[in-house]
Amino acid sequence: MDILGAIGNTSLVQLRKIAPPHGANIFAKLEWENPTGSVKDRMARAVIQRAEEDGRLKPGDTVVEYTGGSTGSSLALVCAAKGYRLRIVTSDAFSVEKRDHMAALGAELTLVPSEGGLTTKKLILDMIEAARRISQEPHTYWTDQLNNHDSIAGYHALGEEIWSQTKGELDAFVYSVGTAACLRGVATVLKRHKPGIRIVAVEPAESSVLLGGQPGPHKIEGVGIGYIPPLWDPALVDEIIPVKTDDAKEMTRRLAREEALFAGTSSGANVIAALQVAARLGPEARVVTLMSDSGLKYLSTDVYRRR
Repeated sequence: MDILGAIGNTSLVQLRKIAPPHGANIFAKLEWENPTGSVKDRMARAVIQRAEEDGRLKPGDTVVEYTGGSTGSSLALVCAAKGYRLRIVTSDAFSVEKRDHMAALGAELTLVPSEGGLTTKKLILDMIEAARRISQEPHTYWTDQLNNHDSIAGYHALGEEIWSQTKGELDAFVYSVGTAACLRGVATVLKRHKPGIRIVAVEPAESSVLLGGQPGPHKIEGVGIGYIPPLWDPALVDEIIPVKTDDAKEMTRRLAREEALFAGTSSGANVIAALQVAARLGPEARVVTLMSDSGLKYLSTDVYRRR
């Protein structure tokens, strides 16, 4: 088995201290167990394999993508394993660990400046445009994560793992929206197994566009692009919960201290929303969410940096 065979089959653990005493049981799937420490390894493997299979990506080609970092590290892993050159468009809005990780795996980085280190709609659109320009060069394949349906299929196995590990005994799945591919892939599988399961999307309160609000700057890396992502499917989603950046950061710190779960900021947002769902569903129910990536990707940020 090569390194790509190590993707998936991650652990599922129960929250013991943060979960409310009379609410539903909350379980978190530890996606940092994937090789780059992120759930994005699943989609990166899928988009590259599928592009190879239908001839969009050929030996000797260059892969290009815009990313806040986790997708870039995952693509860098897959491209290193398969021998493709990778060019990444990213920004100073995202942690230096993510940029260093991509570069360590061989990615060539193009940096797009942000407005004060914040994720904004303008930044995302500027990054996409930079990637589009690079993609026009010969022998270049643009994975284009916000529009690539292959990424959805990369998360079907995650849905099956959740169903198997809970033995089908789950009532809600809660997850934050970046490209929406993960939520859609998992929800498609879980709804097929159990049509009545509750699917809950999470987004930054400062940029609550899924609920019809205005886009705004926030600091929950990897989610909240400032407009409705093309892969978003509202028919699969039963509820949308907005979470403030500061609340997500504080919950991320609490997860580390109280549950020994060392994750990134979007995982904190996931748990805040899961707690709200758990409180409503009551003690017999089961809620599943994800620890999207490792806290090691955020040590230089104000989530963990000692003041």
